[in-house]
Amino acid sequence: MASQKKVAEASPTAPRPSILPLDAGPVPDLGRDADLKAFRDMLLIRRFEEKAGQLYGMGLIGGFCHLYIGQEAVVVGMQLAMQEGDQVITGYRDHGHMLACGMDPKGVMAELTGRRGGYSKGKGGSMHMFSREKGFFGGHGIVGAQVSLGTGLAFANRYRENGGVCLAYFGDGAANQGQVYESFNMAALWKLPVVYIIENNRYAMGTSVSRATSQPDLSKRGASFNIPGELVDGMDVRAVKAAGDRVLDYCRSGQGPYILEMKTYRYRGHSMSDPAKYRTREEVEKVRVESDPIEQSRARILANGWADEDAFKRMDAEVRKIVNEAAEFATYDPEPDPSELYTDILR
Repeated sequence: MASQKKVAEASPTAPRPSILPLDAGPVPDLGRDADLKAFRDMLLIRRFEEKAGQLYGMGLIGGFCHLYIGQEAVVVGMQLAMQEGDQVITGYRDHGHMLACGMDPKGVMAELTGRRGGYSKGKGGSMHMFSREKGFFGGHGIVGAQVSLGTGLAFANRYRENGGVCLAYFGDGAANQGQVYESFNMAALWKLPVVYIIENNRYAMGTSVSRATSQPDLSKRGASFNIPGELVDGMDVRAVKAAGDRVLDYCRSGQGPYILEMKTYRYRGHSMSDPAKYRTREEVEKVRVESDPIEQSRARILANGWADEDAFKRMDAEVRKIVNEAAEFATYDPEPDPSELYTDILR
C-alpha cells in the first residue's frame, strides 16, 4: 500500500516536460584536473579492451566478447557528472562501464578469463559482472533487458527518496525492443529518476541504423510518453559531461526520466567474431582521424598547456602497466572449484 501511495503522488495528469531538448549552449571546458582524469580514464578503457582482444585471440577468453573501443567518451563523461549513490546498468558491451565506475581491472579481466578472482567468481564472463559497492548493476546479455531493470532501480530510488538516479545504457539496436517502451511508459507515469542513454554507434550487430529504424533520431523515441530527449556528441567527453550535468539535475529534481542519444562509433566489430564487412575501412579511418575521443582530449590538453608529450608517455606507461598486471593475474589465477557450480543459485 505504501508503494502505491508514493507512485500515486506522481499523477499522470500532472504537467509534462517539453519534448524539446534542454538548451545546451556552448560546450564548457572541463578544466585541467577533470580533463586529465577523463583522458586517463578513457585511455585505461582503450588499453584494457585492446588487451582483452589479444587474450581472446590467444584463446584465454571464451564465449562472447564485445569491445568498447571508440565509445569511451560516453561512459567517462557521464561518470564525471554522477554523484555518490547513483547507479549504472548496461548491456553486454560493458567492460568500459565497469572500469569507469572504478571496478578493479584485475577483477574484470579475471572474470573475462573465467578465474575465481573475477567479479562473478569466474562464472559470469564478459556479459555478467556486478559490483554493488561501485553502483554497477551489471552488464546483461539479453538485448534491452537492462532497460527494464534500470527502471526498477529508479523506482527503488524514488520509493526510498534517496536522491539517486539510475543511468540505463543501451544501444541503437535495443532501442527497437518492446520492453524498452513499457519501461518508458512506467518511468514517465511515475516520474522515475532514470536517464536512458542510447549509445548509437551506427550499427546494431551488422545492420546500420538507417536500414533498421524508421525514425533514426532516437532521442525522439520517448515523445509519445512525454519524455524529453536530446542528441549529444558522444565522441566529445566535454559534451557528454555537460549533458550529464543538466540531465542528472533534471531527473534528481523529481521531473522524471530523460533520454540522451549519444552519437558515437565502435571501431571493432559487434563482437570478436564479427569481421565487420558491412562497412569500409575508409569509414572507420575517417572517424579515427577526425573524431577519436582520446585524441580530441589529448590535443585539447596540449593546446591548453596542461601536459606535454613526456607526461602523456608516462601516463600511457602507467596505464599499460595496470592492464598488463591485470592480464597476468587473469592468466594465472586459479579457475573456480567445481563446487562453485552449486553456489549463488536461486532455489
